[in-house]
Amino acid sequence: MNRSEFLYGGTALVATASVTDPFAPSPGAWRTFRLVTDLSFSREGAVQAWVPIPSFTQASWMKPLRSEQSGNAAIVQVAKDPIWGAGFVHAQWPAGFPENGAARTLRVTSYASTRDLAVDLQRPVRATALAAAQRERYLAATTFIPTDGIVKKTADTITAGATSDLEKARRIYAWIIENTYRKASVRGCGLGNIDFLLETGDLGGKCADINGLAVGLARASGIPARDLFGVRVAPSRFGYKSLGANSPTITKAQHCRAEFYLADYGWVPVDPADVRKVILEEPPGNLAANNPKVIDARETLFGAWEGNYVAYNDGHDIALPGSSGKPVPFLMYPQAEVDGQRLDSLDAAHFVYEIHSASG
Repeated sequence: MNRSEFLYGGTALVATASVTDPFAPSPGAWRTFRLVTDLSFSREGAVQAWVPIPSFTQASWMKPLRSEQSGNAAIVQVAKDPIWGAGFVHAQWPAGFPENGAARTLRVTSYASTRDLAVDLQRPVRATALAAAQRERYLAATTFIPTDGIVKKTADTITAGATSDLEKARRIYAWIIENTYRKASVRGCGLGNIDFLLETGDLGGKCADINGLAVGLARASGIPARDLFGVRVAPSRFGYKSLGANSPTITKAQHCRAEFYLADYGWVPVDPADVRKVILEEPPGNLAANNPKVIDARETLFGAWEGNYVAYNDGHDIALPGSSGKPVPFLMYPQAEVDGQRLDSLDAAHFVYEIHSASG
Protein backbone atom coordinates (compact mmCIF):
# COMPACT_ATOMS: atom_id res chain seq x y z
CA MET A 1 0.00 0.00 0.00
CA ASN A 2 1.36 3.42 -0.92
CA ARG A 3 0.46 6.11 1.55
CA SER A 4 0.75 9.87 1.43
CA GLU A 5 -0.43 12.48 3.87
CA PHE A 6 -2.07 15.78 3.06
CA LEU A 7 -1.55 18.42 5.74
CA TYR A 8 -3.99 21.28 5.49
CA GLY A 9 -1.65 23.97 6.78
CA GLY A 10 -3.11 26.35 9.29
CA THR A 11 -6.44 24.51 9.47
CA ALA A 12 -5.35 21.51 11.53
CA LEU A 13 -6.86 19.01 9.11
CA VAL A 14 -4.74 15.97 8.39
CA ALA A 15 -6.23 13.47 5.92
CA THR A 16 -4.56 10.32 4.73
CA ALA A 17 -4.92 9.31 1.10
CA SER A 18 -3.96 5.74 0.37
CA VAL A 19 -4.01 3.72 -2.78
CA THR A 20 -6.03 0.60 -2.08
CA ASP A 21 -7.37 -2.22 -4.18
CA PRO A 22 -10.29 -2.18 -4.55
CA PHE A 23 -12.06 1.16 -4.18
CA ALA A 24 -14.32 0.05 -1.32
CA PRO A 25 -16.00 2.67 0.86
CA SER A 26 -17.55 1.15 3.96
CA PRO A 27 -19.54 2.80 6.76
CA GLY A 28 -17.28 3.44 9.70
CA ALA A 29 -16.32 6.31 11.93
CA TRP A 30 -17.97 9.69 11.42
CA ARG A 31 -15.79 12.69 10.57
CA THR A 32 -16.77 16.25 11.36
CA PHE A 33 -15.77 19.07 9.02
CA ARG A 34 -15.80 22.84 9.35
CA LEU A 35 -16.70 24.79 6.21
CA VAL A 36 -15.90 28.51 6.13
CA THR A 37 -17.32 30.70 3.36
CA ASP A 38 -16.00 34.27 3.17
CA LEU A 39 -17.68 36.92 1.01
CA SER A 40 -16.49 40.47 0.37
CA PHE A 41 -18.08 43.23 -1.72
CA SER A 42 -16.49 46.58 -2.51
CA ARG A 43 -19.31 47.63 -4.86
CA GLU A 44 -21.63 50.52 -4.13
CA GLY A 45 -25.37 50.07 -4.08
CA ALA A 46 -27.67 47.68 -2.25
CA VAL A 47 -26.20 44.19 -1.88
CA GLN A 48 -27.83 40.89 -0.97
CA ALA A 49 -26.14 37.51 -0.60
CA TRP A 50 -27.37 33.97 -0.08
CA VAL A 51 -24.89 31.33 1.13
CA PRO A 52 -25.89 27.63 1.22
CA ILE A 53 -25.33 25.75 4.46
CA PRO A 54 -25.55 22.00 5.13
CA SER A 55 -29.21 21.16 5.66
CA PHE A 56 -29.56 17.69 4.13
CA THR A 57 -29.87 14.85 6.63
CA GLN A 58 -29.57 11.10 6.08
CA ALA A 59 -28.95 9.02 9.18
CA SER A 60 -26.66 6.57 7.39
CA TRP A 61 -24.05 9.11 6.23
CA MET A 62 -24.85 12.84 6.57
CA LYS A 63 -25.55 14.97 9.67
CA PRO A 64 -25.67 18.77 9.37
CA LEU A 65 -24.66 20.50 12.58
CA ARG A 66 -24.61 24.18 13.52
CA SER A 67 -23.90 27.26 11.40
CA GLU A 68 -22.60 30.63 12.56
CA GLN A 69 -22.40 34.02 10.87
CA SER A 70 -20.27 37.12 11.31
CA GLY A 71 -19.52 40.26 9.31
CA ASN A 72 -21.02 43.71 8.89
CA ALA A 73 -24.34 43.10 7.14
CA ALA A 74 -27.23 45.25 8.31
CA ILE A 75 -29.53 42.22 8.28
CA VAL A 76 -28.44 38.58 8.41
CA GLN A 77 -30.59 35.55 9.04
CA VAL A 78 -30.76 31.82 8.45
CA ALA A 79 -33.59 30.83 6.13
CA LYS A 80 -34.96 27.70 4.47
CA ASP A 81 -36.62 27.09 1.15
CA PRO A 82 -40.24 26.25 2.03
CA ILE A 83 -40.47 23.37 -0.45
CA TRP A 84 -37.13 21.60 -0.20
CA GLY A 85 -35.88 22.75 3.18
CA ALA A 86 -32.62 23.94 1.62
CA GLY A 87 -30.89 26.06 4.24
CA PHE A 88 -28.94 29.25 3.58
CA VAL A 89 -27.75 32.45 5.19
CA HIS A 90 -29.36 35.59 3.75
CA ALA A 91 -27.40 38.82 4.30
CA GLN A 92 -28.34 42.37 3.26
CA TRP A 93 -26.40 45.64 3.02
CA PRO A 94 -28.50 48.68 2.03
CA ALA A 95 -26.95 51.30 -0.24
CA GLY A 96 -24.47 53.37 1.76
CA PHE A 97 -24.06 50.74 4.48
CA PRO A 98 -21.77 50.59 6.33
CA GLU A 99 -21.43 54.35 6.59
CA ASN A 100 -17.65 54.28 6.92
CA GLY A 101 -17.37 52.93 3.38
CA ALA A 102 -15.78 49.64 4.46
CA ALA A 103 -16.16 46.58 2.27
CA ARG A 104 -19.25 44.53 2.95
CA THR A 105 -18.16 41.26 4.52
CA LEU A 106 -19.82 38.01 5.55
CA ARG A 107 -18.34 34.85 7.03
CA VAL A 108 -20.48 31.73 7.28
CA THR A 109 -19.04 28.86 9.31
CA SER A 110 -20.84 25.54 9.15
CA TYR A 111 -20.19 22.15 10.69
CA ALA A 112 -21.30 18.77 9.40
CA SER A 113 -20.49 15.13 10.06
CA THR A 114 -20.23 12.58 7.29
CA ARG A 115 -19.00 9.05 6.62
CA ASP A 116 -18.77 6.46 3.86
CA LEU A 117 -21.97 4.94 2.54
CA ALA A 118 -22.37 1.46 1.06
CA VAL A 119 -25.59 -0.42 0.29
CA ASP A 120 -25.39 -4.20 -0.02
CA LEU A 121 -27.30 -4.86 -3.23
CA GLN A 122 -27.00 -8.61 -2.69
CA ARG A 123 -29.24 -8.45 0.37
CA PRO A 124 -32.70 -6.92 -0.06
CA VAL A 125 -33.97 -5.43 3.20
CA ARG A 126 -37.46 -4.12 2.37
CA ALA A 127 -36.70 -0.53 3.28
CA THR A 128 -39.26 1.77 4.82
CA ALA A 129 -41.55 3.01 2.07
CA LEU A 130 -41.37 6.64 1.09
CA ALA A 131 -44.22 8.78 2.36
CA ALA A 132 -46.62 9.77 -0.41
CA ALA A 133 -45.42 13.38 -0.41
CA GLN A 134 -41.79 12.33 -0.66
CA ARG A 135 -42.49 9.88 -3.44
CA GLU A 136 -44.34 12.57 -5.37
CA ARG A 137 -41.49 15.04 -4.86
CA TYR A 138 -38.79 12.67 -6.07
CA LEU A 139 -40.77 11.62 -9.14
CA ALA A 140 -41.69 15.17 -10.15
CA ALA A 141 -40.28 17.19 -13.02
CA THR A 142 -38.27 20.37 -12.42
CA THR A 143 -37.43 23.22 -14.77
CA PHE A 144 -34.27 21.53 -16.02
CA ILE A 145 -35.27 17.91 -15.34
CA PRO A 146 -38.47 17.13 -17.28
CA THR A 147 -39.83 13.61 -17.17
CA ASP A 148 -41.77 13.60 -20.42
CA GLY A 149 -40.85 14.08 -24.09
CA ILE A 150 -37.38 13.01 -25.10
CA VAL A 151 -36.45 12.18 -21.50
CA LYS A 152 -39.31 9.69 -21.19
CA LYS A 153 -38.62 8.28 -24.66
CA THR A 154 -34.94 7.77 -23.82
CA ALA A 155 -35.76 6.19 -20.45
CA ASP A 156 -38.24 3.77 -22.03
CA THR A 157 -35.65 2.69 -24.59
CA ILE A 158 -32.98 2.12 -21.96
CA THR A 159 -35.21 0.13 -19.59
CA ALA A 160 -37.26 -1.87 -22.12
CA GLY A 161 -37.66 -5.43 -20.89
CA ALA A 162 -36.27 -4.76 -17.40
CA THR A 163 -38.20 -6.69 -14.77
CA SER A 164 -37.27 -4.76 -11.62
CA ASP A 165 -36.40 -1.26 -10.51
CA LEU A 166 -32.90 -2.44 -9.67
CA GLU A 167 -32.39 -3.66 -13.22
CA LYS A 168 -33.79 -0.40 -14.61
CA ALA A 169 -31.47 1.59 -12.36
CA ARG A 170 -28.42 -0.44 -13.40
CA ARG A 171 -29.27 0.04 -17.07
CA ILE A 172 -29.65 3.80 -16.63
CA TYR A 173 -26.33 4.01 -14.79
CA ALA A 174 -24.52 1.96 -17.46
CA TRP A 175 -26.11 3.87 -20.34
CA ILE A 176 -25.01 7.20 -18.90
CA ILE A 177 -21.43 6.08 -18.39
CA GLU A 178 -21.27 4.67 -21.91
CA ASN A 179 -22.96 7.60 -23.68
CA THR A 180 -21.96 10.76 -21.81
CA TYR A 181 -18.56 12.37 -21.34
CA ARG A 182 -17.07 14.94 -19.00
CA LYS A 183 -16.69 18.18 -20.90
CA ALA A 184 -13.86 20.22 -19.40
CA SER A 185 -15.00 23.49 -20.96
CA VAL A 186 -18.33 23.48 -19.10
CA ARG A 187 -18.31 26.08 -16.34
CA GLY A 188 -18.75 25.01 -12.75
CA CYS A 189 -20.82 21.86 -12.43
CA GLY A 190 -22.98 22.63 -15.46
CA LEU A 191 -26.62 23.69 -15.51
CA GLY A 192 -28.28 20.29 -15.33
CA ASN A 193 -30.51 21.06 -18.33
CA ILE A 194 -31.02 17.46 -19.39
CA ASP A 195 -33.67 18.14 -22.03
CA PHE A 196 -31.14 20.34 -23.86
CA LEU A 197 -28.48 17.62 -23.67
CA LEU A 198 -30.73 14.98 -25.18
CA GLU A 199 -32.22 17.26 -27.84
CA THR A 200 -28.79 18.38 -29.08
CA GLY A 201 -27.32 14.91 -28.88
CA ASP A 202 -24.18 16.33 -27.26
CA LEU A 203 -24.08 14.51 -23.94
CA GLY A 204 -20.99 16.29 -22.66
CA GLY A 205 -21.19 18.06 -19.33
CA LYS A 206 -20.24 17.94 -15.70
CA CYS A 207 -21.85 16.51 -12.59
CA ALA A 208 -25.06 18.58 -12.58
CA ASP A 209 -25.59 17.54 -16.19
CA ILE A 210 -24.58 13.88 -16.01
CA ASN A 211 -26.04 13.03 -12.61
CA GLY A 212 -29.04 15.24 -13.37
CA LEU A 213 -29.61 13.07 -16.42
CA ALA A 214 -29.48 9.98 -14.18
CA VAL A 215 -32.12 11.51 -11.93
CA GLY A 216 -34.35 12.50 -14.83
CA LEU A 217 -34.18 9.11 -16.53
CA ALA A 218 -34.90 7.36 -13.24
CA ARG A 219 -37.90 9.55 -12.49
CA ALA A 220 -39.22 9.05 -16.02
CA SER A 221 -38.93 5.29 -15.36
CA GLY A 222 -41.00 5.52 -12.18
CA ILE A 223 -38.01 5.34 -9.82
CA PRO A 224 -37.83 8.12 -7.20
CA ALA A 225 -34.48 9.85 -7.48
CA ARG A 226 -32.75 12.97 -6.21
CA ASP A 227 -29.75 15.18 -6.82
CA LEU A 228 -27.56 16.13 -3.87
CA PHE A 229 -25.79 19.46 -4.11
CA GLY A 230 -22.69 19.90 -1.99
CA VAL A 231 -18.92 20.13 -1.88
CA ARG A 232 -15.89 17.85 -1.55
CA VAL A 233 -14.15 18.55 1.75
CA ALA A 234 -11.15 16.19 1.96
CA PRO A 235 -8.84 14.05 -0.18
CA SER A 236 -9.89 10.56 -1.22
CA ARG A 237 -8.27 8.03 1.05
CA PHE A 238 -8.44 5.54 -1.82
CA GLY A 239 -5.90 7.48 -3.85
CA TYR A 240 -8.27 9.02 -6.42
CA LYS A 241 -6.89 12.50 -7.06
CA SER A 242 -9.97 13.38 -9.11
CA LEU A 243 -12.45 12.39 -6.39
CA GLY A 244 -11.28 14.53 -3.51
CA ALA A 245 -10.49 18.01 -2.32
CA ASN A 246 -6.70 18.04 -2.31
CA SER A 247 -6.35 21.50 -0.75
CA PRO A 248 -7.99 23.30 2.19
CA THR A 249 -9.35 25.80 -0.34
CA ILE A 250 -12.51 24.22 -1.76
CA THR A 251 -13.94 27.24 -3.57
CA LYS A 252 -14.22 25.19 -6.77
CA ALA A 253 -14.79 21.75 -5.23
CA GLN A 254 -18.59 21.72 -5.57
CA HIS A 255 -20.08 18.42 -6.66
CA CYS A 256 -23.53 16.97 -7.37
CA ARG A 257 -24.24 13.40 -6.36
CA ALA A 258 -27.39 11.35 -6.95
CA GLU A 259 -29.50 8.68 -5.28
CA PHE A 260 -32.15 6.26 -6.54
CA TYR A 261 -34.86 4.97 -4.20
CA LEU A 262 -35.34 1.20 -4.58
CA ALA A 263 -38.04 -0.42 -2.47
CA ASP A 264 -35.86 -3.40 -1.49
CA TYR A 265 -32.86 -1.28 -0.49
CA GLY A 266 -33.89 2.29 0.30
CA TRP A 267 -31.81 5.18 -1.02
CA VAL A 268 -28.98 3.86 -3.20
CA PRO A 269 -26.03 6.17 -3.97
CA VAL A 270 -24.96 6.50 -7.61
CA ASP A 271 -22.41 8.75 -9.26
CA PRO A 272 -21.90 8.10 -12.99
CA ALA A 273 -20.51 11.65 -13.33
CA ASP A 274 -17.57 10.71 -11.14
CA VAL A 275 -16.86 7.67 -13.28
CA ARG A 276 -16.57 10.01 -16.27
CA LYS A 277 -14.42 12.34 -14.14
CA VAL A 278 -12.04 9.49 -13.33
CA ILE A 279 -11.78 8.65 -17.04
CA LEU A 280 -10.93 12.23 -18.02
CA GLU A 281 -8.96 13.56 -15.06
CA GLU A 282 -7.43 10.76 -13.00
CA PRO A 283 -3.65 10.92 -13.63
CA PRO A 284 -2.25 10.62 -16.21
CA GLY A 285 -5.63 11.51 -17.78
CA ASN A 286 -7.86 10.11 -20.52
CA LEU A 287 -7.88 6.64 -19.00
CA ALA A 288 -9.15 3.67 -20.98
CA ALA A 289 -12.42 2.03 -20.00
CA ASN A 290 -10.50 -1.09 -18.92
CA ASN A 291 -8.12 0.80 -16.65
CA PRO A 292 -8.33 -0.75 -13.15
CA LYS A 293 -9.18 2.59 -11.55
CA VAL A 294 -12.03 3.13 -14.01
CA ILE A 295 -13.35 -0.39 -13.46
CA ASP A 296 -13.21 0.06 -9.67
CA ALA A 297 -14.96 3.44 -9.87
CA ARG A 298 -17.66 2.11 -12.16
CA GLU A 299 -18.37 -0.89 -9.94
CA THR A 300 -18.22 1.04 -6.68
CA LEU A 301 -20.19 4.17 -7.55
CA PHE A 302 -23.40 2.23 -8.01
CA GLY A 303 -24.20 1.50 -4.39
CA ALA A 304 -21.41 3.26 -2.49
CA TRP A 305 -19.44 6.45 -2.16
CA GLU A 306 -16.77 7.98 0.04
CA GLY A 307 -17.57 10.28 2.96
CA ASN A 308 -15.20 13.08 1.94
CA TYR A 309 -18.20 15.15 0.83
CA VAL A 310 -20.77 17.37 2.56
CA ALA A 311 -24.24 17.74 1.05
CA TYR A 312 -25.94 21.12 1.31
CA ASN A 313 -29.41 20.15 0.05
CA ASP A 314 -31.38 18.28 -2.61
CA GLY A 315 -33.49 21.20 -3.83
CA HIS A 316 -34.37 22.48 -7.30
CA ASP A 317 -35.76 25.77 -8.55
CA ILE A 318 -34.89 27.64 -5.36
CA ALA A 319 -36.48 31.08 -5.05
CA LEU A 320 -34.10 33.39 -3.18
CA PRO A 321 -36.07 35.57 -0.73
CA GLY A 322 -35.77 39.26 -1.55
CA SER A 323 -34.34 38.56 -5.00
CA SER A 324 -35.66 40.23 -8.13
CA GLY A 325 -34.21 37.45 -10.29
CA LYS A 326 -35.41 34.03 -11.33
CA PRO A 327 -35.15 31.01 -9.03
CA VAL A 328 -31.79 29.27 -9.26
CA PRO A 329 -31.88 25.72 -10.70
CA PHE A 330 -30.05 24.56 -7.56
CA LEU A 331 -28.36 26.25 -4.59
CA MET A 332 -24.79 24.98 -4.37
CA TYR A 333 -22.77 28.16 -4.94
CA PRO A 334 -23.02 31.44 -3.00
CA GLN A 335 -25.38 33.84 -4.77
CA ALA A 336 -25.47 37.64 -4.66
CA GLU A 337 -27.14 40.68 -6.23
CA VAL A 338 -26.07 44.30 -6.44
CA ASP A 339 -28.96 46.72 -7.01
CA GLY A 340 -31.06 43.78 -8.15
CA GLN A 341 -28.51 42.49 -10.68
CA ARG A 342 -27.44 38.88 -10.13
CA LEU A 343 -23.67 38.35 -9.95
CA ASP A 344 -21.98 35.41 -11.67
CA SER A 345 -21.82 32.76 -8.94
CA LEU A 346 -19.23 30.76 -10.91
CA ASP A 347 -16.78 33.68 -11.03
CA ALA A 348 -15.54 33.51 -7.45
CA ALA A 349 -12.57 35.80 -8.15
CA HIS A 350 -14.81 38.73 -9.07
CA PHE A 351 -17.78 37.86 -6.87
CA VAL A 352 -15.70 37.76 -4.38
CA TYR A 353 -15.87 34.57 -2.25
CA GLU A 354 -13.68 31.78 -0.92
CA ILE A 355 -14.56 28.49 0.77
CA HIS A 356 -12.24 26.56 3.07
CA SER A 357 -12.53 23.17 4.74
CA ALA A 358 -10.92 21.78 7.87
CA SER A 359 -11.52 19.02 10.36
CA GLY A 360 -14.15 20.13 12.84
